[in-house]
Parts: sequence; C-alpha cells; structure tokens
Amino acid sequence: MATQIFVNPPVKDLNKSVEFFTQLGFTFNPQFTDETATCMIVAADIFVMLLTEEKFKTSTPKEICDATKSTEVLVCLSLASRPEVDEMVHKAVAAGGSTYNEPQDHGFMYGHGFQNLDGHIWELIFMEPSAISQG
Repeated sequence: MATQIFVNPPVKDLNKSVEFFTQLGFTFNPQFTDETATCMIVAADIFVMLLTEEKFKTSTPKEICDATKSTEVLVCLSLASRPEVDEMVHKAVAAGGSTYNEPQDHGFMYGHGFQNLDGHIWELIFMEPSAISQG
C-alpha cells in the first residue's frame, strides 16, 4: 500500500468550507464525513480532513492558530499547467477566498495561491517537466 497523506486543518464553518472547495473542483468521501469533519480528495493518496474547530481540539492540547493572523503551515499543490494554477486561484477568489501575493514566475516554475475562508494558505505551482531531474 502506498503511503497516504492526510492534512488536517481546523475550519470555523464546515458547510461553508465544503462549499468553497467544491467550487474549486474538489470532491469528498461521504464515508468519512459527518457534522464535525469531511474527507476532501486531492489525489489518489492525498486527502484533506476538514475538521470543525471543536473536533480539531480533541487531537491537540495546543491552542488553534488564527490563520488570518499567523501561519502554521503552507499547503502546496502541483498542477498540470500555468492556466490551471490561474484558474484555481480565480475560482478560490470567486468562492470567497483571497490572494496573498502576486503570481511568481521563475521560468522553470510558476506559482500563485490563495487563502481559504479560514485564512489557510494554499500555494499552487506548475513546474516545467524539463526542469525536473529524472535521476
């Protein structure tokens, strides 16, 4: 079995977060969804468990970071093209999110990103296939 990754951000309003990410084209696994959490499918082995703040608090003794004021983690997804990066940022802003910087073009890599409804930063990148070492 391949190693899977589960990113677990806290959210203030689960329903609004599901609506936001649905507008970006993500789907959810109903088997792992209830009124306190949902499993957003990013790829075959990559998932985001959106957890209500109350549910999140059961997994840590620490205070929850206010992502609108502090950054605890950056989530970065690679996409298949520059237009896909721009399209997802556009969808995120249209769904109520915001941008936090200008697009970055490094020649071999293009990136931009958005903040979701809770202020968590999602970076999006496209890397030219020729820039990736196969060795």
